[in-house]
Amino acid sequence: MMVALCLRRAVRHETLRSALRSHRGYSKLQPSASQLQRLQLFDAFSQRSDQKRAEPGRELSIRLANGRTVKGVSGVTTPLQIAQDTRVKGAVVSRVSGTLWDLSRPLEADCELQLLCFDSSEGKQVVWRTAACVLASVIETQFGVQVCREGVSDIGLFCDYRLDHSSLCLEEVERSCVEAAVLKLPITTTPLSAHQLQQLFQDDDVRLQCAEESLMLGDTVSVYRFGVCIGVCTGPLLPHTGFLRSFKMLQVSPVTLSSNPNTVGVQRIMGVSFPNEKERERWENEQEEAKKRDHRRIGKEQELFFFNDVSPGSCFFLPKGAHIYNTLTDFIKSEYRKRGFSEVVTPTLYSTSLWQRSGHWEHYSENMFTVTCEPHTFALKPMNCPAHCVMYEQRVRSWRELPLRWADFGALHRNEHSGALGGLTRVRRFCQDDAHIFCTPEQLEEEITGCLDFVRSVYHVFGFTFHCLLSTRPTQYLGDSALWDTAEQQLEKSLQCFGERWELNPGDGAFYGPKIDIQIRDAIGRQHQCATIQLDFQLPIRFNLEYVGADGQMHKPVMVHRAVLGSLERMIAILAENFGGKWPFWLSPAQVMVLPVGDESEQYGLDVVQRLKKEGFMADLDTDHGSTLNKKIRSAQLSQYNYIFVVGEKERQSRTVSVRTRGGKQLGQMLVEDVVTSLTEHRESRSNQDHF
Repeated sequence: MMVALCLRRAVRHETLRSALRSHRGYSKLQPSASQLQRLQLFDAFSQRSDQKRAEPGRELSIRLANGRTVKGVSGVTTPLQIAQDTRVKGAVVSRVSGTLWDLSRPLEADCELQLLCFDSSEGKQVVWRTAACVLASVIETQFGVQVCREGVSDIGLFCDYRLDHSSLCLEEVERSCVEAAVLKLPITTTPLSAHQLQQLFQDDDVRLQCAEESLMLGDTVSVYRFGVCIGVCTGPLLPHTGFLRSFKMLQVSPVTLSSNPNTVGVQRIMGVSFPNEKERERWENEQEEAKKRDHRRIGKEQELFFFNDVSPGSCFFLPKGAHIYNTLTDFIKSEYRKRGFSEVVTPTLYSTSLWQRSGHWEHYSENMFTVTCEPHTFALKPMNCPAHCVMYEQRVRSWRELPLRWADFGALHRNEHSGALGGLTRVRRFCQDDAHIFCTPEQLEEEITGCLDFVRSVYHVFGFTFHCLLSTRPTQYLGDSALWDTAEQQLEKSLQCFGERWELNPGDGAFYGPKIDIQIRDAIGRQHQCATIQLDFQLPIRFNLEYVGADGQMHKPVMVHRAVLGSLERMIAILAENFGGKWPFWLSPAQVMVLPVGDESEQYGLDVVQRLKKEGFMADLDTDHGSTLNKKIRSAQLSQYNYIFVVGEKERQSRTVSVRTRGGKQLGQMLVEDVVTSLTEHRESRSNQDHF
C-alpha cells in the first residue's frame, strides 16, 4: 500500500516538474497553488481516461480521399503520420469516417481519412481554437489575468478574462504568444464529466460556470492542458504549438458572460492566428477588401439604415433600406405562391405557458424578452414554430390536407448580449422568411427536395455558390433512434438527388431532429450559413399534433422548419458586402438618377421621375444648379445609381432620355415609354447585369 502511494506521489511530482520546465520557457509568473492542484487533478483524470482506451496492435485499412488505401496499426498510427508518409503538406486536422479527428490521435478502426488544411472552415477553427488555448495560457501566466473562457467564432479566436486596475497591450500579448508557440509545446486533452469539472475548477466559480455551458452538448466536456494552464476546448486541437507561426491581436472590449450576466469587469481579447505568413497576408488582404465592403459603412453612405441607443440592437430602416427589405420579402412571397405556401400572421407576445409547453422556456428563457403583467408573465417570441403548432391543433386534420406549408414574416426578438451585437449581422429585433411544413412521413422526402430546389432558385438569383451540410443526431437527442435513422436516410437521399455538393456533418443536428444547413460563398470568398431545413419530431409530440390517416387511425405529422434567406437583416448585410454596395437593378434602392441640362428641362426631368415612380422605380432628380453635368454624372455614379438619364432640350422635344450606366457605358437615346418597358422587364428578370 505504502509502495503504491509513494509511486503515485513520485509520478505526480515528476509530472509537475515537467510542466514547470516547459512553463518556464515563456512564463514570467510563478504558478499558484491552485494551478498546481489543478495540474495534479488533470493528470489523475487523464490517466483514468487512458486506461479505458482499446489495446493497440490490430492492422488497419485506411482509405484516403484520393482513393488510395494505406495500412496502419490501431492505437498507434495517427493521421499526422499518414500526412507525413504521403507528403500531404499543410494538414491541421483530419476527418475520420466523417468525424473530426485530432492529427495526433491514434486511429482505432478501419476508416476513410480526409486531411484538412487551414483553407477549410474546419482547419481554421482548429488553428484558432489551439491559438485560443495559447492565448489563455499566455495572459494567465505572463500577465496575471483571471481567464474565464477561451474559444473561437466565425472570424477568429477570443479569450474572456478579468484583470483589475490594469489593461493588456495587444502588441505585448501578440509577441508573447509567438514566443510561446515557437517552443513547440504539446497540448493534451482529456474528456471530463460534470463531477470532475467541479473538482477541477472548485476554486473558480466563473470558470466553472463557463465550462459547464459546454456540457449541454454532451455528457462530457474536453479539457486541455498547455504548460500549467488548464481550460476547456470545444473541438480538436493541433498536436503542438509549432503549427502556429503567426498571431495578430485585434481588439479588447467589454463582454457579458451568458453563464453569469452579473459578473462585472470581464473583457474579451480577440485575434487571429495562422500556420504561415502567406495565410496571414491573404487574410490581411481579405480584411482590407471586407473593410471597403462593410455593410455598416454602406448603410450609412447610402442612407439605408441606422441604430440608436433608444432601442439597442434594433435597426431603423430608412426609405431606401426599407425598399431593399420589402423587395426581398416580395421576392420570397412570389416564390411562396409558386410553391404552395400560405402566409399566416401570428401574435408577437405569448404567455410563458406556451414556451413551457414547447420546451423553449427551460433551454432558451435567458434569451427572451419578458413582460410581467401581474399575475402573468409574457415573452416576445424569438421564433414562430410554437405559434404554428397552436394553429395546427385548432381542429382535427386529415391526411388529405397535408402537407400544410405555413409562412410567417412576424417580427422576432432575441435578447442578445450587448457584446455580441454587430450591425445587421446580430440584432435583437429581426424577421425571418420563416416557414413550417406539416407533412406525413411518406411526404417528407418530396418536401425536402422541394425545399432544396427553393434554396437553389433563390441563391441562383443572387449569384451565390453554395454547398450543403447534413447534420446528424447529436450525443443527446430526443426521440426514437429508428425514426432518426429513417429521417437521416431520407435527407441523404434528397441531397444525392439534389446534385449539389454536400458533406456529412456528424453529431451537429438539433436535439429534436436532423437538419440540412446550406453555406453560401460571397464575392470575396467568405462563407455564410443562411438557409436551413430542420426536421422536428418533438414539437408534434409536445403539442400532441395528429392527423387522421387514410386508414382512419390517428398519426403524428413530421414538422419541417425551413428558412431560405434566414434573417432578412443579416441577408441584407451579406448582400451589401457581396455586391460592395453596387446593388443589382431589381434590388437597388437607387435605380435611376435624372439629370436635367438647363432650367428649361427641369420640369421635363420631373415628369420623367414621376413616370418612373408611378411604375414603382426608385428614381430621383438632381436639381443642383451649381454643378456641371460631368460632376453630376460622377456624383450619381458614386452614389451607385444603376442608370443615369440625361435630359436636355433635344430630349424634351422628342420625349426621350439619354441613358448611361453607372459603369459609364452609354446606351443612347430612348423613348421614355420604351425605357419604362425595358426597365420593367429588367426588374422582373432579377438579372444582375448592368444593362438592359
